[in-house]
Amino acid sequence: MQTMLSNVLINSVIFAQADPLEVSEYFKRHVGHHMLEPADRVRSLTQAAYLNYRDFAGLGLSLIRYGDQVNIRCSEPREIYHFQLVVRGECCWRFQDKHIRMLPGQALMVNAYEQVSLTYSADCEKVIIAVPQALINEICLDQAGSLPREGVMFSSDIINLSESTCLMKLLDALLTEADGSELLGPEHVERPYREILIRKLLQQFSSNVASERDLHANDCSFSSLLAYIEANIRADLSIEELAQVGNVSTRTVYNLFAKYFSVTPKLFIKQAKLQSLRKELAGGKAIRNVTEGALNYGFTHLGRFSSDYRKMFGELPSETLQRRRQS
Repeated sequence: MQTMLSNVLINSVIFAQADPLEVSEYFKRHVGHHMLEPADRVRSLTQAAYLNYRDFAGLGLSLIRYGDQVNIRCSEPREIYHFQLVVRGECCWRFQDKHIRMLPGQALMVNAYEQVSLTYSADCEKVIIAVPQALINEICLDQAGSLPREGVMFSSDIINLSESTCLMKLLDALLTEADGSELLGPEHVERPYREILIRKLLQQFSSNVASERDLHANDCSFSSLLAYIEANIRADLSIEELAQVGNVSTRTVYNLFAKYFSVTPKLFIKQAKLQSLRKELAGGKAIRNVTEGALNYGFTHLGRFSSDYRKMFGELPSETLQRRRQS
């Protein structure tokens, strides 16, 4: 594992032999806010910290080492998930419900908004990938059809990358591609790497995202309801109509969506409409403007529609349409 990742981001050096506090300040601005303090407050920090960093396809890729034993506290809200992999040394995490000690080759997903504290050993070196919440939501919607009510939440369980050679090779390819030249590649080259990585993270780490495979395995009648919604995505669907299609009570419809997606049927339908409309805005040729598209899907309150769209995807519908026109 160290051999594969020993030269990651070698051309993206931000700091070398630096003050840990200086590295921390840069990290706050570009990766995620935190507070750093020496584990030993009496002794001065060594000047042995380093940071390699690069933006790639909307992700923040970094290789970091503080060069001293330090404590980190993440307590402020942030709309970013962190994939963290220990390359050398060790890192001790303190969550609200448990403590975790991570060793070389072990990885963890840290949720957006999660309050944690951790301690780096003096020789701890980590690869950290910052993934914006909007990107996780986009892939989750495409994969599962809806977002959990509380948002996507990964479990705080570590995985050993030695047992996941596919993820290791993917990380190696991603970091190599990002560091391949001083100029980053065009978006249509970068985005597939990003999408594959996020899908792999959702697959590799336990979370509250229901998979389509689980739905089919556990409840075929519910799968038929999802198929009906997809086939009639532009229609004004009611709970009563879904109950009639599934030959179940309206109460059962509510219970099914709560069971599999932790949302109401109404919210699921709205999210599915937004997801379908986004695909049209990004790749469809028939749709001419945002207003036309919104009305086609039954969104008559355009201000509320734009707000919901931005909250789900991290950009306005007009920005999605503009990007398609520029490609």
